[in-house]
Amino acid sequence: MFLFLTCLALARVTNAQRVFAHFMDSLSDTLRLYAQNSYSYAESDWTNDMTTAQNIGIDGFALNIVANDYEVDRIVDAYLAAEALGFKLFYSFDMSYTWQQSDMVNIVANHSSSPSTFLWNNTILVSTYSGESYGEDFWASFKSALQSQGIDIILAPAFTTYRDPSDAASLVSTFPSIDGFFNWWSWPADVDANLTTATDLAYQAAVSSLSGPYIMSVSPWQFKNLDGAGDWVEYSDTLWNYRWQQAVNDVKPDIVEIVTWNDYGESHYIGDINPNVYLGTQAPLYVDGFTHAAWRDVAQYYISWFKTGSAPTITKDEVVFWYRAWPKAVNCSTGSLPRNAAYPEDAVFALAMLKDTATITLAIGSNTVTFTAGAGVTMGSVPFLSEDSQVPYIAISRDDTKVADTHGSMYVNQSGCTYYNFNPFVGSTAE
Repeated sequence: MFLFLTCLALARVTNAQRVFAHFMDSLSDTLRLYAQNSYSYAESDWTNDMTTAQNIGIDGFALNIVANDYEVDRIVDAYLAAEALGFKLFYSFDMSYTWQQSDMVNIVANHSSSPSTFLWNNTILVSTYSGESYGEDFWASFKSALQSQGIDIILAPAFTTYRDPSDAASLVSTFPSIDGFFNWWSWPADVDANLTTATDLAYQAAVSSLSGPYIMSVSPWQFKNLDGAGDWVEYSDTLWNYRWQQAVNDVKPDIVEIVTWNDYGESHYIGDINPNVYLGTQAPLYVDGFTHAAWRDVAQYYISWFKTGSAPTITKDEVVFWYRAWPKAVNCSTGSLPRNAAYPEDAVFALAMLKDTATITLAIGSNTVTFTAGAGVTMGSVPFLSEDSQVPYIAISRDDTKVADTHGSMYVNQSGCTYYNFNPFVGSTAE
C-alpha cells in the first residue's frame, strides 16, 4: 500500500499543477435553442481564444459539449488550432442533456491520438458536467467501450449533486469507475456569505487515493436572467480574489478549472465577448458592453502563484476594478428580479496589485475612499450613494505622485433601468 501511494504521489508531482478554462461549445438551457457559442467559429476564432488564454498561463480548454451535432465539427477546428499552438484540450460532457454512450465513445476516440489531447498520468482525461443520474453501470461501460478500442481514460466527473461534504465518503463507493473528481461549485449556495473550502477539502480527500486528479473550480461571478432558463445571482462581490486565494493557499488542487472562458449567459466569462457569437434576445441586454477582460490580469497573477507555489513578484502597478451599473434596489421595466438580489453590495470593488506600497483612491459621486496597500494584492471598495449617473474614479498614488488613474466606462444610474442586470463591468488602470 505504501508503494502504491508513493507511486500516486510521484505521478501527481510529474503531472504538476495545470490550469484549464471551461469553454462552452454551446450555451446551455433554453438559450441553446437560439444561441450556440461555437456555431459561428472558424479556426481563427479558436486560435484567438487559445492565444489569449495561453498568454496568461492557461494550459488548455475543457470543452463543454452537449450533443453529437455541429459541435463535433467545430472541435475539428479547435484541435487544428490547438495543435499549432501546443494548447491542450479535454472533453467535459454536459450530461444534463441526453447522451448515447456510443456517441461519447466516438467523440473521445476521434482525437485520442492528437498531441493536444490532455493526458493525466499519460492517460486521456475525460470530465463531465453532471452525469450521476446515468448510474455506475453507464460509466463503467463507457470506460470499457473505450478500452475495447485500446483507449484508456481517466474519468474525473463533476457530479453536481455531490456538494455536501458529508456525501463525499459515499462518492467512490457509489461510483467505483471514477478516477478523480471535478468540484463544479465555485459560488456560495444561495447564502449571503463567502464560499468556504469545506466541499473542496472533503472531495479532494475522497479521491486522494485514486489515480486521477482533484479539479477545483474557480469563478469570478454568477448571474443569469433568461426566461425559462433561470434568474439568479450569487454573492460574488470579491469571489475572484478569495477563491484564488483558497486555491493557492488552502486546497492546492491538482488542476484549477476556471469557470468559465465564455459562458455569457451566466456572466462568468473571462474571455473577450466574441461579436460573431449570437446570444439571442435577452443575454445581450446584460452582456453587451460589460467586458471582463481585466479579470484575466488577476488570473495571470494567481496562475503563476498556483504553478510555482509562491506569489510572483509584481513589476507593474495595477488596479483591477468591477462594479454593477445599477443598484440592487432599482426597479427595471423588463426581465426578472433575480433570486438573491439582496445579497450583492452596491459598491465599486478594486483589487490593487502593486510592486510597492501605494495609496489607492476609489471615488463615485461624492463618496471617496482611500486606503494604503502594500506590495502584493489588496482588496478595497467604495459604496454607491444615491446620486444618479455617476462614474467611478480609480487612482494609484505613491509619494504624493499619481502613478495611474482612470474612470469606469459605465455610469451607475439610479433610474431608467430597462432590464435587470447584475453583471459587472470590469476595468483596470496601470502604470
